[in-house]
Amino acid sequence: MNSVGFFNETDETVEETEEIKKVIHYALDNEKLKYVVFNIIFVDDLFITSLNQDYRGMNSPTDVISFALEDNLPIDLGKYRLLGDIYISVDTAKRQAINYGHSLLRELSFLAVHGLLHLLGYDHINEDEEKIMFEKQEWILDGYGIKR
Repeated sequence: MNSVGFFNETDETVEETEEIKKVIHYALDNEKLKYVVFNIIFVDDLFITSLNQDYRGMNSPTDVISFALEDNLPIDLGKYRLLGDIYISVDTAKRQAINYGHSLLRELSFLAVHGLLHLLGYDHINEDEEKIMFEKQEWILDGYGIKR
C-alpha cells in the first residue's frame, strides 16, 4: 500500500486536492509502485522562494521543488521506499495555469506528477532525459484524462 501525505501550508483552500490524489495514485499504479511513501506540500511563493534560495541559490519563486531521499542510495525501511517531499507553489501554479490557458487542476496535477518523477530519479538536465521525463508526464496525465 502506498502512503501519500497531502499538506496545505497556504492560507487558502486547494479545492483540487482530492482529484490530484487520484491522479497520483493512477501514476503510482501505472508505474507498478507499491509501498512508497512521500508527501506533497502546497505552499505559497514566499515559502518556495525561501526553499529555492536555500537549496538552489535562486532568489525567486518556482513552481515545484522535489527533495528525493533516494538520490544516492535507496533507504531501507523493509518493504517500504521513503521517496521524499514535493513542494508546490499554489501561487505560481495559478499564474502558470492562466499563462498556459488551462485549468488549475491541470497545472497542479502536472506539477505533482513532475515532482513524483523527480523523486523516482527522472530528470531533465539534458535533451534525452527531458524527452523521456516529459513524455512520461504527458502519458500519465493523458491516460488519467487530464488533457491540455
